Amino acid sequence: MYLTHSPFWLQWLYPTLTWHKNRKEKYVYLTFDDGPIPVVTPFVLNTLKNFDAKATFFCIGDNVCKYPEIYTSILANGHRVGNHTFNHLKGWATPDEQYLMNIEKCREVVKSNLFRPPYGRIRRSQISRFKALYPEMEIVMWDVLSGDFDSRLNAEDCINNVLKNVKNGSIVVFHDSNKAYSRLSVTLPLVLEKLRTMGFGFKML
Repeated sequence: MYLTHSPFWLQWLYPTLTWHKNRKEKYVYLTFDDGPIPVVTPFVLNTLKNFDAKATFFCIGDNVCKYPEIYTSILANGHRVGNHTFNHLKGWATPDEQYLMNIEKCREVVKSNLFRPPYGRIRRSQISRFKALYPEMEIVMWDVLSGDFDSRLNAEDCINNVLKNVKNGSIVVFHDSNKAYSRLSVTLPLVLEKLRTMGFGFKML
């Protein structure tokens, strides 16, 4: 189970995490999780370029090591990167020490002050220890989830998930992953086009 929009009560329970940006500015913050990988990440980069849009890519350290040239192309295209652990670990299912060590391993290859927990699952104890270890780093969640990773959905569902929930300052999650590609390849350009017509600009975190 997952929510396509992060409700107020969840944001209230975890106030030290970043759920959205300035609600007064008409910008959307596009984010992409789980890359970099061949085919999908280059597609995303080309699509963003076509719309003159910048985004933030939360990268898995293991993928960065496997595909360093794609990771370099993200930076070369002027986008930001963030830490998404080295092995895409779920915090709720991982001992704190192991989880933090995996984050540190990713920090060796992804130089960023941004971190997003895979699946959005992170324990309070992990948050506390993370902030003590890395006071300069920001834990970034989201308020809009496209659902492009869900094989039960089609592209139209993903488009609606974004457009019905997006607001000024929304942080929107897509996935540059093989699992998401069939939906992302249709959803992303159509969402970007529609958001432009709605008057939104695009910013990096």
